Amino acid sequence: MSEIVARPVPEAARSALERAGVHPVLARLYAARGVDDSALLDPDLRGLLAPDGLRDIELAARLLAEAIDAGRPILIVADYDCDGATACAVAVRGLRMMGARVDYLVPNRFEHGYGLGPAIVELACAHPRLGRPALIVTVDNGIASVEGVARARELGIEVLVTDHHLPGERLPDAAAIVDPNRADCGFASKHLAGVGVMFYVLLALRARLRGMSRFAAGAEPPLQALLDLVALGTVADLVRLDRNNRLLVGAGLRRIRAGQACPGLLALFQAAGRATRTAGCGDLGFAIGPRINAAGRLEDITIGIECLLADDPERAAALAARLDAINRERRGIESDMREQAIADVGAPPPLQRTLVVCRDGWHEGVVGLVASRLKEIHHRPTVAFAPASGEPGMLRGSGRSIPGVHLRDTLDLVSKRHPDMIPRFGGHAMAAGLSLPAGALAAFAEAFEQAILESADPACFERSLLTDGPLAPAELGLELAEAIDRGVWGQGFPAPLFSDVVEVAGQRLVKDRHLKLDLRLAGRRIDAIAFGRTDPLPRRARIAYRLERNDYRGVAELQLVVEAAEPADDAQTPAPL
Repeated sequence: MSEIVARPVPEAARSALERAGVHPVLARLYAARGVDDSALLDPDLRGLLAPDGLRDIELAARLLAEAIDAGRPILIVADYDCDGATACAVAVRGLRMMGARVDYLVPNRFEHGYGLGPAIVELACAHPRLGRPALIVTVDNGIASVEGVARARELGIEVLVTDHHLPGERLPDAAAIVDPNRADCGFASKHLAGVGVMFYVLLALRARLRGMSRFAAGAEPPLQALLDLVALGTVADLVRLDRNNRLLVGAGLRRIRAGQACPGLLALFQAAGRATRTAGCGDLGFAIGPRINAAGRLEDITIGIECLLADDPERAAALAARLDAINRERRGIESDMREQAIADVGAPPPLQRTLVVCRDGWHEGVVGLVASRLKEIHHRPTVAFAPASGEPGMLRGSGRSIPGVHLRDTLDLVSKRHPDMIPRFGGHAMAAGLSLPAGALAAFAEAFEQAILESADPACFERSLLTDGPLAPAELGLELAEAIDRGVWGQGFPAPLFSDVVEVAGQRLVKDRHLKLDLRLAGRRIDAIAFGRTDPLPRRARIAYRLERNDYRGVAELQLVVEAAEPADDAQTPAPL
């Protein structure tokens, strides 16, 4: 169980925000997340970092402008997750706005693996709609594609890499590489998603074409129309929502709420039963993103890309329905695998720092979700493996980490110590993927555990749940809930989570899975629900909760969503069911 603790609030920052007119509760929330100036809350896109801070971006713009001018075919090579799908759709839509002859290709994760490999270059040369490309543009991949880029060069094809992943020891020999995480890039935000990098490349391309007088007066391509997709990919990829990313996501959410999203995204909201007028980061991260990701996990991410590229609402609705069906299938597979993994792990030894799980019958496209769930339950870096389809004797794994433990760097350390153990790996601090010979599973588990023991601060494994402390009874209301919903919250800028001691006047199970609660807070009665919890709460409990607007039969009411609970004192007696 996590200890419920309140995060510190810098008093000077809170006071400054209040003096600038920020709502007192919001001032406390923002100050606790590092905001000390109300100007940092201004949603105006003029506050975005300038594209010219990205290494090679002017070269990338020149390559694209020359290809457009010459009518040369451009092929986008994407990744098979939501960030890759949105980056692909942004690239195709944006380049078409500027007159490019462009199409796309995505590796099949089960046949080709990740990134621009030599086999994908060969497929690109026989693209059914575009023919042989003159320029390949990678989105959300490519920084590790040394062999694939070399093969493209052998065939006389230029490659522009746009990526956000951490580079390896050697960069590919591409014509240009735009990646904020390359060591020689001074861009102030290192947290752009793949879709954000591609959006920046389009901004630089439009500026270059503008300088070449390629647009009639008032006829510049409206790249702001792509911000709904930029918001979706950024939130779904769990990159840190720093100031720059919050500007991009906020602008995208405003377009979605105004009904200005592309037909595919509107159709996905409808398929998920979510309202666009109140769209928030939670909708993108927990409802829309998983439906696109499911296609890449189980079938072909092309379905998701085609949905995001669809301009006809009927076609978009049909594709969204297909994605919804795939997602339902994914949930069933994930549920079975998750239960098996939880049973296999049992109660790990207290001093064990990592978890490594694998089963022969597991689906390789879903192991990342299993790793994520085990990481949440046990608060340990976790890697889950499944047999790699098309590669007998190989495993494909996906890992998830905890704050303070850099997963990609840990895999790099293991690889350096055991050079023949991990043929391929890559990723971020919090998530990574890798391949492994099946016979090396036990040795990997031991090496992974040892690397974490040596490199991670033991304090990382002390489990606590950071909250924003209590709310006064007068502050509890729909007005605050709706103000929070309008904000941009996510990775590195967590959504508000409050904590209070409450009296539990009543509780009952709903659908045998959720605990419906009747709470008393400072004498006020409040409805609450604890999703996925069946254990009763004590009569007095300290709870961590979110504020939620609950619309029931046309009436909007405040509801608390309980994320965690612990006894408020020594009395363990549960409240009545």
